[in-house]
Amino acid sequence: MTFIIDGTAGATFPNGSNPQAAPSKVLQVVQTVKTDTFSTTSSSYVDVTGLSVSITPLFSTSKILLLSKVSYRAYSSATATQGYGGCSWFRGGSALQATTSYENGAGFSNTTTADVRGITTQIVLDSPATTSAVTYTLNIACNGGTTSFYICEGNNFYSDIILMEIAA
Repeated sequence: MTFIIDGTAGATFPNGSNPQAAPSKVLQVVQTVKTDTFSTTSSSYVDVTGLSVSITPLFSTSKILLLSKVSYRAYSSATATQGYGGCSWFRGGSALQATTSYENGAGFSNTTTADVRGITTQIVLDSPATTSAVTYTLNIACNGGTTSFYICEGNNFYSDIILMEIAA
């Protein structure tokens, strides 16, 4: 591998030999952790305060690998025949996952009150095609009515997100 120091261009690597841009190399990692409770009764997706993270890709061809662990609770205080809550990751105002199936969360069907707790792990590979800062935010929603959907509710529950820029 050749390293060139040029008075005009500065320090460079010839095309094709830049070790930072080698395919599949992890270029940077950022993380955020949320430990305080956030909840909603909204049937429309809402941003979870404190569970977003920004990354500025070094290359416009890079991929962003999003890894997350989200602790949740879906609770209905009244008789419900169906209740559900779900999580989806958004980049800017665009959903990276389906927002109609609530597959990343909890659901229940019963004739009495319900209280469902769990953890959802999510892996998303995104191609933002930019070298500007990109922000990923968790959004949650539930079926509303008497159902509430919580993130990080209770002692010792936390949620986190890790972003990795992968050279492509």
